[in-house]
Amino acid sequence: MLFIIVFIVISIASFIFAMLGLGGGMVYVPVLNWAGFDMVTVAIPLGLLLNGLNTALVLIPFARKKMVDWKGGAVMAATALVASPLGAMTSEHVPVQLLKFLFAIMVVAAALRTLWASKQEEPETMMSLKKRSIIGFFVGGFAGFIGGMLGLGGGFIIAPILMMMGYKTKEAAATTAFVVTFSSFSGYLGHVSHGHINWPLTIVVVLAVIIGSQLGGLYMTQKAKSKQVKVVYAVVLLLIATKMVYGILS
Repeated sequence: MLFIIVFIVISIASFIFAMLGLGGGMVYVPVLNWAGFDMVTVAIPLGLLLNGLNTALVLIPFARKKMVDWKGGAVMAATALVASPLGAMTSEHVPVQLLKFLFAIMVVAAALRTLWASKQEEPETMMSLKKRSIIGFFVGGFAGFIGGMLGLGGGFIIAPILMMMGYKTKEAAATTAFVVTFSSFSGYLGHVSHGHINWPLTIVVVLAVIIGSQLGGLYMTQKAKSKQVKVVYAVVLLLIATKMVYGILS
Protein backbone atom coordinates (compact mmCIF):
# COMPACT_ATOMS: atom_id res chain seq x y z
CA MET A 1 0.00 0.00 0.00
CA LEU A 2 2.83 2.40 0.83
CA PHE A 3 4.45 1.88 -2.56
CA ILE A 4 1.08 2.45 -4.32
CA ILE A 5 0.60 5.79 -2.55
CA VAL A 6 4.16 6.84 -3.34
CA PHE A 7 3.63 5.81 -6.99
CA ILE A 8 0.50 7.96 -7.32
CA VAL A 9 2.02 11.03 -5.65
CA ILE A 10 5.24 10.82 -7.66
CA SER A 11 3.27 10.42 -10.92
CA ILE A 12 1.23 13.56 -10.22
CA ALA A 13 4.33 15.51 -9.20
CA SER A 14 6.14 14.43 -12.36
CA PHE A 15 3.23 15.61 -14.48
CA ILE A 16 3.24 19.08 -12.91
CA PHE A 17 6.99 19.58 -12.84
CA ALA A 18 7.52 18.23 -16.35
CA MET A 19 5.44 21.11 -17.66
CA LEU A 20 8.02 23.51 -16.20
CA GLY A 21 11.09 21.58 -17.29
CA LEU A 22 11.87 20.85 -13.65
CA GLY A 23 12.66 17.45 -12.20
CA GLY A 24 10.34 17.56 -9.19
CA GLY A 25 12.85 16.95 -6.42
CA MET A 26 11.06 19.53 -4.30
CA VAL A 27 8.22 17.03 -4.07
CA TYR A 28 10.06 13.73 -4.44
CA VAL A 29 12.47 14.25 -1.54
CA PRO A 30 9.93 15.27 1.15
CA VAL A 31 7.39 12.67 -0.03
CA LEU A 32 9.95 9.86 0.24
CA ASN A 33 11.10 11.17 3.60
CA TRP A 34 7.53 11.39 4.92
CA ALA A 35 6.97 7.83 3.69
CA GLY A 36 9.63 6.74 6.18
CA PHE A 37 12.76 6.58 4.03
CA ASP A 38 16.01 8.11 5.27
CA MET A 39 16.61 11.66 4.04
CA VAL A 40 20.32 11.41 3.20
CA THR A 41 20.76 7.82 2.03
CA VAL A 42 17.44 7.29 0.19
CA ALA A 43 15.27 10.41 -0.33
CA ILE A 44 17.94 12.80 -1.63
CA PRO A 45 19.69 10.32 -3.98
CA LEU A 46 16.37 9.12 -5.41
CA GLY A 47 15.20 12.73 -5.71
CA LEU A 48 18.18 13.40 -7.97
CA LEU A 49 17.67 10.24 -10.01
CA LEU A 50 14.01 11.07 -10.59
CA ASN A 51 14.90 14.68 -11.36
CA GLY A 52 17.24 13.58 -14.10
CA LEU A 53 14.87 10.97 -15.47
CA ASN A 54 11.92 13.36 -15.51
CA THR A 55 13.79 16.13 -17.30
CA ALA A 56 15.48 13.72 -19.72
CA LEU A 57 12.13 12.27 -20.74
CA VAL A 58 10.38 15.62 -21.04
CA LEU A 59 13.22 16.80 -23.28
CA ILE A 60 11.79 14.56 -25.99
CA PRO A 61 8.59 16.55 -26.63
CA PHE A 62 10.40 19.83 -25.95
CA ALA A 63 13.11 19.01 -28.49
CA ARG A 64 10.54 17.96 -31.10
CA LYS A 65 8.93 21.39 -30.76
CA LYS A 66 12.42 22.98 -31.06
CA MET A 67 12.07 24.79 -27.74
CA VAL A 68 15.49 23.86 -26.30
CA ASP A 69 18.34 26.37 -26.57
CA TRP A 70 21.17 23.84 -26.80
CA LYS A 71 23.93 26.41 -27.35
CA GLY A 72 22.71 28.83 -24.71
CA GLY A 73 22.39 26.12 -22.07
CA ALA A 74 25.61 24.23 -22.84
CA VAL A 75 27.95 26.13 -20.49
CA MET A 76 25.41 26.04 -17.67
CA ALA A 77 24.94 22.31 -18.15
CA ALA A 78 28.71 21.71 -18.07
CA THR A 79 29.34 23.59 -14.82
CA ALA A 80 26.26 22.04 -13.18
CA LEU A 81 27.53 18.61 -14.21
CA VAL A 82 30.80 19.20 -12.34
CA ALA A 83 29.36 20.96 -9.27
CA SER A 84 26.45 18.60 -8.52
CA PRO A 85 28.56 15.62 -7.30
CA LEU A 86 30.45 18.00 -5.00
CA GLY A 87 27.15 19.06 -3.44
CA ALA A 88 26.09 15.42 -3.18
CA MET A 89 29.23 14.50 -1.26
CA THR A 90 28.78 17.53 1.01
CA SER A 91 25.31 16.39 2.10
CA GLU A 92 26.84 13.38 3.86
CA HIS A 93 28.48 15.77 6.33
CA VAL A 94 25.56 18.14 6.97
CA PRO A 95 23.06 17.49 9.85
CA VAL A 96 19.71 16.19 8.59
CA GLN A 97 17.66 18.92 10.31
CA LEU A 98 19.82 21.58 8.69
CA LEU A 99 19.33 19.94 5.29
CA LYS A 100 15.56 19.97 5.80
CA PHE A 101 15.65 23.62 6.86
CA LEU A 102 17.72 24.62 3.83
CA PHE A 103 15.40 22.57 1.63
CA ALA A 104 12.33 24.38 2.99
CA ILE A 105 13.93 27.80 2.43
CA MET A 106 14.75 26.95 -1.19
CA VAL A 107 11.22 25.70 -1.80
CA VAL A 108 9.66 28.90 -0.42
CA ALA A 109 12.03 31.07 -2.47
CA ALA A 110 11.18 29.16 -5.64
CA ALA A 111 7.44 29.42 -4.97
CA LEU A 112 7.49 33.17 -4.31
CA ARG A 113 9.68 33.81 -7.35
CA THR A 114 7.27 31.82 -9.53
CA LEU A 115 4.21 33.69 -8.23
CA TRP A 116 5.96 36.96 -9.05
CA ALA A 117 6.88 35.71 -12.51
CA SER A 118 3.30 34.62 -13.22
CA LYS A 119 2.26 38.29 -13.19
CA GLN A 120 4.97 39.42 -15.59
CA GLU A 121 4.68 39.72 -19.34
CA GLU A 122 6.69 37.37 -21.55
CA PRO A 123 10.10 38.94 -22.45
CA GLU A 124 10.56 40.35 -25.93
CA THR A 125 14.36 40.44 -26.21
CA MET A 126 17.09 37.97 -25.22
CA MET A 127 20.66 38.54 -24.05
CA SER A 128 23.47 37.71 -26.45
CA LEU A 129 24.88 34.19 -26.45
CA LYS A 130 28.13 35.46 -24.91
CA LYS A 131 26.34 37.06 -21.93
CA ARG A 132 24.11 34.02 -21.47
CA SER A 133 27.17 31.76 -21.41
CA ILE A 134 29.07 33.91 -18.88
CA ILE A 135 26.10 34.11 -16.51
CA GLY A 136 25.37 30.44 -17.13
CA PHE A 137 28.87 29.46 -16.02
CA PHE A 138 28.31 30.80 -12.49
CA VAL A 139 24.62 29.96 -12.23
CA GLY A 140 25.21 26.39 -13.37
CA GLY A 141 27.93 25.86 -10.74
CA PHE A 142 25.82 27.29 -7.92
CA ALA A 143 22.62 25.52 -8.95
CA GLY A 144 24.45 22.23 -9.45
CA PHE A 145 26.08 22.35 -6.01
CA ILE A 146 22.90 23.31 -4.11
CA GLY A 147 20.80 20.89 -6.14
CA GLY A 148 23.22 18.03 -5.59
CA MET A 149 23.34 18.66 -1.85
CA LEU A 150 19.55 18.85 -1.39
CA GLY A 151 18.41 16.40 -4.09
CA LEU A 152 16.80 19.07 -6.26
CA GLY A 153 18.75 19.20 -9.49
CA GLY A 154 18.87 23.03 -9.37
CA GLY A 155 16.06 23.76 -11.83
CA PHE A 156 14.30 26.09 -9.41
CA ILE A 157 17.38 28.36 -9.61
CA ILE A 158 18.02 27.95 -13.33
CA ALA A 159 14.50 28.55 -14.67
CA PRO A 160 14.01 32.09 -13.29
CA ILE A 161 17.54 33.10 -14.34
CA LEU A 162 16.79 31.98 -17.90
CA MET A 163 13.62 34.06 -17.90
CA MET A 164 15.63 37.06 -16.68
CA MET A 165 17.95 36.49 -19.66
CA GLY A 166 14.99 36.88 -22.00
CA TYR A 167 13.67 33.34 -22.48
CA LYS A 168 9.93 32.91 -22.81
CA THR A 169 8.33 30.55 -20.30
CA LYS A 170 8.18 27.45 -22.49
CA GLU A 171 11.70 27.95 -23.88
CA ALA A 172 13.00 28.50 -20.34
CA ALA A 173 11.30 25.29 -19.21
CA ALA A 174 12.79 23.33 -22.10
CA THR A 175 16.33 24.66 -21.61
CA THR A 176 16.08 24.13 -17.84
CA ALA A 177 15.23 20.49 -18.51
CA PHE A 178 18.39 20.20 -20.62
CA VAL A 179 20.63 21.59 -17.85
CA VAL A 180 18.94 19.80 -14.96
CA THR A 181 19.28 16.43 -16.67
CA PHE A 182 23.06 16.70 -16.45
CA SER A 183 23.21 18.09 -12.91
CA SER A 184 20.74 15.54 -11.53
CA PHE A 185 22.35 12.41 -12.94
CA SER A 186 25.85 13.51 -11.94
CA GLY A 187 24.59 14.37 -8.44
CA TYR A 188 22.92 10.97 -8.18
CA LEU A 189 26.17 9.23 -9.11
CA GLY A 190 27.89 11.23 -6.39
CA HIS A 191 25.44 9.82 -3.84
CA VAL A 192 25.32 6.20 -5.00
CA SER A 193 29.10 6.01 -4.90
CA HIS A 194 28.47 5.40 -1.20
CA GLY A 195 26.48 2.27 -2.08
CA HIS A 196 22.98 3.25 -0.89
CA ILE A 197 20.37 1.84 -3.32
CA ASN A 198 16.82 0.68 -2.49
CA TRP A 199 16.01 -1.30 -5.65
CA PRO A 200 12.27 -2.08 -5.09
CA LEU A 201 11.52 1.55 -4.29
CA THR A 202 13.70 2.76 -7.16
CA ILE A 203 11.79 0.64 -9.70
CA VAL A 204 8.39 1.87 -8.45
CA VAL A 205 9.25 5.57 -8.52
CA VAL A 206 11.06 5.34 -11.87
CA LEU A 207 7.91 3.89 -13.47
CA ALA A 208 5.85 6.68 -11.89
CA VAL A 209 8.13 9.35 -13.33
CA ILE A 210 8.13 7.81 -16.80
CA ILE A 211 4.33 8.00 -16.93
CA GLY A 212 3.94 11.43 -15.33
CA SER A 213 6.71 13.17 -17.27
CA GLN A 214 5.49 12.10 -20.70
CA LEU A 215 1.93 13.24 -19.99
CA GLY A 216 3.15 16.52 -18.50
CA GLY A 217 5.49 17.27 -21.38
CA LEU A 218 2.80 16.65 -23.98
CA TYR A 219 0.29 18.80 -22.11
CA MET A 220 2.77 21.69 -21.78
CA THR A 221 3.70 21.72 -25.48
CA GLN A 222 0.12 21.47 -26.71
CA LYS A 223 -2.45 22.87 -24.26
CA ALA A 224 -1.00 24.43 -21.11
CA LYS A 225 -1.09 28.17 -20.45
CA SER A 226 2.13 29.51 -18.94
CA LYS A 227 0.49 31.58 -16.19
CA GLN A 228 -1.71 28.70 -15.00
CA VAL A 229 1.27 26.33 -14.86
CA LYS A 230 3.28 28.81 -12.78
CA VAL A 231 0.49 29.36 -10.27
CA VAL A 232 -0.13 25.63 -9.77
CA TYR A 233 3.60 25.05 -9.34
CA ALA A 234 3.92 27.85 -6.76
CA VAL A 235 0.93 26.68 -4.72
CA VAL A 236 2.26 23.11 -4.59
CA LEU A 237 5.65 24.33 -3.39
CA LEU A 238 4.17 26.56 -0.69
CA LEU A 239 2.11 23.67 0.68
CA ILE A 240 5.20 21.45 0.78
CA ALA A 241 7.30 24.15 2.47
CA THR A 242 4.58 24.73 5.08
CA LYS A 243 4.46 21.03 5.92
CA MET A 244 8.25 20.82 6.13
CA VAL A 245 8.61 23.87 8.38
CA TYR A 246 5.88 22.53 10.66
CA GLY A 247 7.70 19.20 10.87
CA ILE A 248 11.01 20.87 11.71
CA LEU A 249 9.54 23.09 14.43
CA SER A 250 7.49 20.30 16.00
